[in-house]
This record gives sequence, C-alpha cells and structure tokens, in this order.
Amino acid sequence: MKRHGRQETQSVTVGWREWLAFPELGIPAIKAKLDTGARTSALHTFSIESFLSHGRPKVRFGIHPLQKRRDIELFCVADVADRRVVSDSGGHRELRYVISTPVRLGNTIWPIEITLTNRDTMLFRMLIGRTAIRGRVIVDPDSSYLTGRSLARSYPEGGKPRRKT
Repeated sequence: MKRHGRQETQSVTVGWREWLAFPELGIPAIKAKLDTGARTSALHTFSIESFLSHGRPKVRFGIHPLQKRRDIELFCVADVADRRVVSDSGGHRELRYVISTPVRLGNTIWPIEITLTNRDTMLFRMLIGRTAIRGRVIVDPDSSYLTGRSLARSYPEGGKPRRKT
C-alpha cells in the first residue's frame, strides 16, 4: 500500500499492454500500451469536430478501436477539458484537444485526461501515460494482459460492437 498525501491507494500490477474500456464514451474495449516514458495519454481519433452545447465546448470524434480493423468505427462526444501543445515521441509538437473521462482497467475505474490525435502510424490506438497511472498501477514490462482478455471479445467478427442486454 502506498501513501499519497492523506489518501492510501493499493497499486495493482499490470502488463505493458492491457485491454481497457471507456464506459462514458461508449468504447467497450481498446487495447492500450501503458507507457511510463510518456507523460500524456493519447487516443487515436479521426474526424475531430468541436462545437458548443449549452455554451460548453465539446468535441465529437471517431475512433477505430481495433488495430487493423477500419470496418469498426465508433463516434464519441465529450466535454473539452483543455487544448494543449503536446510533443510526440518524434519531438513533433501538436495542439490537441484534451478530454477527461473514466477509464476501466480490470476491476478499477478512475478518471484520466486523454489527448485526441491521429495515431494511424502507431501500433496501439491508445497510449496510457504515467500521469494517468501514477499511484494506481505498477507496470511489469515483462507481462501483458494481466487484467485479462475478456474485453477483446467486445466486438463480433462482423463489425459493430455488441450491446449489453
């Protein structure tokens, strides 16, 4: 158990890649790389469109949640938390939308900030940076999918995500 200020947290060990979900965005499953070398979390998105709703800035975007599966598309809407200049692994700087949303990893749910960007050239559609996992998980670089693979079955072979009944 670790002490962070007055709050005690129990860290869980996870692999360097895990399946996770974003329930409020309607994303039942996405494979993520947990990268302690990256500060910021990033989600692969396309067709990013900002708009106002009741005077609040929002963003609408599409994702392909599975690698190599362009036939599966999900469209999400979220409040804009911020816009920030972020440097990618190649040192390129980009102004990105930032959203805040709960992530579910294994049996744990907590809010994280995510930047929206095009990760088409990257192997993983989702990158979880150290800010999102600090004090919550310990990453074992020799392991994968320690929280399980059950989310991998969230999408049928044909395309659209399964809906819970």
